[in-house]
Order: sequence, then structure tokens, then C-alpha cells
Amino acid sequence: MEITMLPESLSLSVALFLLASSVVTSMITASVGAGGGVLLLILMATWMPAAAIIPVHGMIQLGSNGGRAALTWKHIDWKTIAAFVPGVIAGAVVGAWFLVSLPAYLWQLAIAFFVLYLCWGPALPKGALGPIGVFVAATVTSFISLFVGATGPLVAAFIKQIHADRFRTVATFATAMVLQHAPKALVFGITGFVFAHWLPFILAMIACGFAGTWLGLRLLNSLNNQWFSKALNLVLTTLALRLIWQASLAAHWWA
Repeated sequence: MEITMLPESLSLSVALFLLASSVVTSMITASVGAGGGVLLLILMATWMPAAAIIPVHGMIQLGSNGGRAALTWKHIDWKTIAAFVPGVIAGAVVGAWFLVSLPAYLWQLAIAFFVLYLCWGPALPKGALGPIGVFVAATVTSFISLFVGATGPLVAAFIKQIHADRFRTVATFATAMVLQHAPKALVFGITGFVFAHWLPFILAMIACGFAGTWLGLRLLNSLNNQWFSKALNLVLTTLALRLIWQASLAAHWWA
């Protein structure tokens, strides 16, 4: 199978712009805790073929979050991750075999309102943050991720409820997203997506993302936990409001 440096659908100028975007968006996620992945998804959706957006974005995020997890591995909450793993497997298996007929705007609204609740509503009961709650959150978000690719804010908001320490939040979130993006290679490969056509671009995006992560973690050192929490709430709220706006357009509420 022939592997080219760039897919035919991507020009050199667009590819260079997306590579630069990978640096910036990874820096945002590493320093603020979330938001970079969704911003990169928006930019990719502007120029890339629709069929390639979620699988390619998933592999880029797998690599970017893997680099972030490697740089912060001392801060990972392995108990939370241990409960997250079986949920990822369950969500991916169900997602691979089900055809979801619900319109995308319903998923977007569900994610948006739950993110807003996690940021500004009362704290979840301790039971919801234990192993069972983490398993349920991992299952639901992993399932949805195969279809809308925008569950990062929901996972980040949930993990933020568990940890107040900024490094622990960033490290655990990165590891959780590695696990959530990993099944996409198998699922989309089985359904016929040819990753080989995009491999050099994906690897270059991951390398740029690693550079952005390194810069973002330097910035994270200059923040305290209180400022980090406020910044993360602001980013997550902005993303949630954007999802609500997207849903309103898709549902033709203004028609």
C-alpha cells in the first residue's frame, strides 16, 4: 500500500497551518486542562474530508495525550484509571456494533449541559466519583466519542470533580483520553478507514503536539490550583456554550 507524505485532499499550506495549530492546541490543554482537542477538531473539520475527521483526530489525540501522560506520569491517579479502563472497553464494543440513529445535536446538548453542571452545579456525591461512577462515565463518553469526537470536555469536567491539584487533573485526564482514543484505530480500521494514507501527517501532528505539551507544562508551573480551576471552568463553559450553539443550528431552532 502506497504511503504519501500528504493525502491528496490536504494542501501543503493547510497541512502546515494544522501542524502549527497542533502546537498551540496542545499547549492550551497542557496549561489550562482542556479545550485544545476540541479546538483542533474544529480547525480540522474546516479543511479535511468529513470521513477522515474523527479517526484522524482520534489518532492525533492519542499521540498528543500519550506525550502529556508520559511527561506527567508521576501525577497520574492510577485508581481512577483502573476504573476507567473497563468502561472504555465496554463503550468501544457497544459503539462498534450499534448504529446510532439519534441526531448529533442531542448528543451535543447532553454533553454541554452536563459539562455546565459539573462546572457550576453542586458537587457530585462521593459515590458518583468512585469506581462505579468512573466506569459509567468512561463507558458513556467512550461510546459517544466514536460518533461525535467531542467528549474531552465532559471527561475533563468529571475528573476535575475528583481532583483539585492541577497536575493530577492534567495527568489523569491525559491518560484517560489515551485510553478513550486507542480503540478508534481498531474500530475505524475494521469499518474500512485507511490510516496509512494519513500516517505521515498524523505522526507530524503528534510531534508538534508534544512540543506544545512541553511548552504548556512550563506555563502550568506558573499557575496555582485556584487559578487553574477558574481557567478550566472558563474554557469548559465556553466549549459547552459552543456545543449548545452548534446544536441549535443543527436543530434549526432559528428557522
